Amino acid sequence: MLVLEEAAKLGHEAVVIGIREEASREVETFGVRCHWISLGELSGLIDILKKEGIRDLIFAGQVKHAQIFSSIRPDWRFFKLLMSLKEKNTDALIGGVVKVLEDEGIRVMDSTLLLKPLLAAEGPLTKRRPASEEDKDIAYGRRVANALAGFDVGQSVAISDRACVAVEAMEGTDAMLRRAAGLVNGKPLRLVKVSRRRKHLLFDVPVAGPGTIAAMRETGTTALAIDAGRTLLLDREEMIQAADRCGVAVVGCKADD
Repeated sequence: MLVLEEAAKLGHEAVVIGIREEASREVETFGVRCHWISLGELSGLIDILKKEGIRDLIFAGQVKHAQIFSSIRPDWRFFKLLMSLKEKNTDALIGGVVKVLEDEGIRVMDSTLLLKPLLAAEGPLTKRRPASEEDKDIAYGRRVANALAGFDVGQSVAISDRACVAVEAMEGTDAMLRRAAGLVNGKPLRLVKVSRRRKHLLFDVPVAGPGTIAAMRETGTTALAIDAGRTLLLDREEMIQAADRCGVAVVGCKADD
């Protein structure tokens, strides 16, 4: 919806293709043409794009990784893609979709193209900076998370006292933090979220928002480190205010190449 708002401000004509299992029906209130498809309807997606004469496409929002494995009913084109993949992680799966679309003359664009003001800046973003012990955990966590990013298993790790307590997989960041909190017997956690080592921002861009801060407060997570310029902060003002109220430190780190 943020993408639609910005597109309208800039005078772009937008068409929405919503994924039934994920997208909110609220997109229909923007007065744009809307089509609905289910996960796995790759042929349907291409048919709609061609019928609408669309050549530029932005992936906006999230498809939960677990949905891809539990709810998907592939059409023939998507089934053919799945069978061609050696691995079925995010890079391989969505990257394969991007290639199919490009072969059809459809350009997938930077998913942050209309959301640049929402990208995290470098440096402390909250009133409180990370303390010395938090900085040590963040530095360690970034080494671990960036190493794991090459395997495309998740974007986040939970760290406590220079030990990796939990690694995010398909369950998502909030569920990972709750799992980690059950393992540390009340010790404080630090959340480190990194972007993939990609040259592009076409899909799977890290996101944080007020919900992230609420989960951190619930689980005793005292600091959040994110990649500057490569992480979207949704409802940034509300998020930072919530972090300040509960004493959480949020810092944007220079992304590793």
